[in-house]
Amino acid sequence: MPELLLELFSEEIPARMQRKAADDLRQLVTDALVAEGLVYEGARGFATPRRLALSVQGLPGRQPDRREERKGPRVGAPEKAIEGFLGSLGGLTLDDCETREDKKGAYYVAVIERPGRAAEEIVAGIVPEVIRKFPWPKSMRWGTGELRWVRPLHSILCVFDGETVPLEIAGIVSGRTTYGHRFMAPEPLEAARLDDYEPALKAARVVLDSQERAEAIRNGARNLAFAQSLELIEDEALIAENAGLAEWPVTLMGRFDEAFLAVPPEVIVTALKAHQKCFALNDPERTAPFGGAALSNRYILVSNLEARDGGRKIVEGNDRVIAARLSDARFFWDTDRATPLQEMTGALAAVRFHEELGSMAQKVARVETLAGEIAGTIGADPEKAMLAARLCKADLVSGMVGEFPELQGLMGRYYALEQGIDAEVADAVAEHYRPQGPSDALPLSAVAQAVAVADKLDTLIGFWAIGEKPTGSKDPYALRRAALGIIRIVLEGELRLRLLPLATAHEGVPAGEGGRDALAADLLDFFADRLKVYLREQGARHDLIDAVFALGGQDDLLMIVRRVEALGRFLETDDGTNLLAGVKRAGNILRIEEKKDGRAHDGAPDPALFEQDEERALASAIDEAEMRAADAVAAEDFEAAMAAIATLRSPVDAFFDAVTVNADDEALRDNRLRLLSRIRAATRAVAEFSRIEG
Repeated sequence: MPELLLELFSEEIPARMQRKAADDLRQLVTDALVAEGLVYEGARGFATPRRLALSVQGLPGRQPDRREERKGPRVGAPEKAIEGFLGSLGGLTLDDCETREDKKGAYYVAVIERPGRAAEEIVAGIVPEVIRKFPWPKSMRWGTGELRWVRPLHSILCVFDGETVPLEIAGIVSGRTTYGHRFMAPEPLEAARLDDYEPALKAARVVLDSQERAEAIRNGARNLAFAQSLELIEDEALIAENAGLAEWPVTLMGRFDEAFLAVPPEVIVTALKAHQKCFALNDPERTAPFGGAALSNRYILVSNLEARDGGRKIVEGNDRVIAARLSDARFFWDTDRATPLQEMTGALAAVRFHEELGSMAQKVARVETLAGEIAGTIGADPEKAMLAARLCKADLVSGMVGEFPELQGLMGRYYALEQGIDAEVADAVAEHYRPQGPSDALPLSAVAQAVAVADKLDTLIGFWAIGEKPTGSKDPYALRRAALGIIRIVLEGELRLRLLPLATAHEGVPAGEGGRDALAADLLDFFADRLKVYLREQGARHDLIDAVFALGGQDDLLMIVRRVEALGRFLETDDGTNLLAGVKRAGNILRIEEKKDGRAHDGAPDPALFEQDEERALASAIDEAEMRAADAVAAEDFEAAMAAIATLRSPVDAFFDAVTVNADDEALRDNRLRLLSRIRAATRAVAEFSRIEG
């Protein structure tokens, strides 16, 4: 079947926009084709620095004929109603309509036959509309025209089944011409289908597929490094960015003065990446002065052309720029080291954290207090934790972090070590931002964990207090990420930490509407939602989490998870499944009868009113199970608590088989409802069974 080949050729498209733009072009065009009845077999989108391209295979040459029926007014309807109906039909008369019958009588039906249009005609209408409405994050106008595109649009290649699709937008007329590499093969070339378009571009020094360009960069960089007995520091994001900057990527190796290796390796790696999009290299034969990666004074750059001199001039130019950048970095390093971290903390008073939550110095003071409390709870040294918290934001005012914000925390660690501060405190300064995502590493030491939790918890409490909670898909302050970070630290580090007392007693931020208790309770609900997300990814059931949180006051995340895990294992047994059914039956009866009576049937039943052995057996079993479950929960042995509750299965089943709850005698009925209420209360020692599905 025929193929549609489309290319939109422009000035350089920013690398960060290319992948989504290729996907958007494919989605917009194919959706529009399908809406017109043109169903295709497959579609591929492409992006290079200067073009978006699309190949749609297996398109029919013509739109199918369509038959549409429109129901009109009743026969004999007012003239205005009939005129309005005919007006919507585009010139048809009543003679063109059919008369049909239903139970209410005769009515008019217009049958409209629409012959299918040629695919070329439909494409010619779709492409200009897609170009006009293309969802670029940023776009521009150029010259005197009104068309907006990410960069000036130069030409449109649009070919269907080997023939040019005629269309025009903003004075740009479609054709079958494209262009090769800007410098190495700028001459025009023609293509009619992907099978000749892609090879023709490659012959003109343009690699169409971004993944192929990325692989060329990866392999070229590895080979150059291997040839010099060096190791490439892999960076997939940097590879993808370079693939978006070069249509014909060529890897080259440059070098800088070894004296710059006295600067921390992360600074050099960041400077190479941020300023010149270059890859750093490790030298296995070197010993790193800071205990980290042993960097080489060589690097890999990606050029967009094959230079006649083998790239010598390109490398020399990059060497000069990188030398200047590293000179700046060394200046910041030397200058910052001359200022004690404690002195840097004084400058945080001039750094605004948030208009309603004060300066960064005020935040640090709050985090210091929290860190001390948390450290005492999780077995860390409170004094070290408080010192680390006091210093953790100091490097924000350093010259190095001002130049490279992504190095915050890490530079604080280096400055702390330079100034003889305890290594555990220095590590906590670097690690307190962790984890910054679901796959990021966690802080290692207990001191670092205390500071990391304190920093994130202060942020959550503060923004909750001023009403800046996440809403829907909007989370400008990354509060979901902060909560998930605390959850990961607590659960993966197996930390015992109660959140409610910390949130309730936290000073230095507004109390929020309803006071600190209401704020803490609302924040705990947010943690419950985040915990569901985290555990769902681990395979846990969200309803079990609800069942545990519904008990109230559950703010020890580690114990919540252990209780959920024990509950899940219990419900997988026959005893668990049958007991759940019995408890739900008891709960349903109570809910119905309490609604009917307008009161709760709480309180202990009267043993003197028991008439049947099953009542006495159930009451005795509940007494025993409650006592054993309470002892087990107090000992945090949730498996034993489940086992204690499981003993209720047989007496509950026997009770429902033999006893009529809604007896005619009102006193007897009330006593039996109280017994059901005790079943509900006994199971609440481990979970709120009414929240469990199934």
